[in-house]
Amino acid sequence: QVQLVESGGGLVQAGGSLRLSCVGSGSIDRFIVMAWYRQAPAKQRELVASITIGGSANYADSVKGRFTISRDNAKKTVYLQMDNLKPEDTGVYYCYVSSPSSWGQGTQVTVSS
Repeated sequence: QVQLVESGGGLVQAGGSLRLSCVGSGSIDRFIVMAWYRQAPAKQRELVASITIGGSANYADSVKGRFTISRDNAKKTVYLQMDNLKPEDTGVYYCYVSSPSSWGQGTQVTVSS
């Protein structure tokens, strides 16, 4: 069983920055893929960024050049550095890991204009 705990969400003005963290625990030594998803009100959950255990990262077009995903395998932690935030980045951000597929409880990010 895997537990994921996110932190770092909050309220920020447009153009500001936030850094999200997600720490994994449980019997799994490492996660093959770690990722961040987000869900805005009345919208479907969407992939923001993902990173493999080897460090290969993938981003949604809407966040390329503004967000950076990274991970610390020894700490079973994934980070999302979010810069130049926009109001459309508002939503609940969820941490996800594969093998086994698991979700965090989510952290709210609100960007005011």
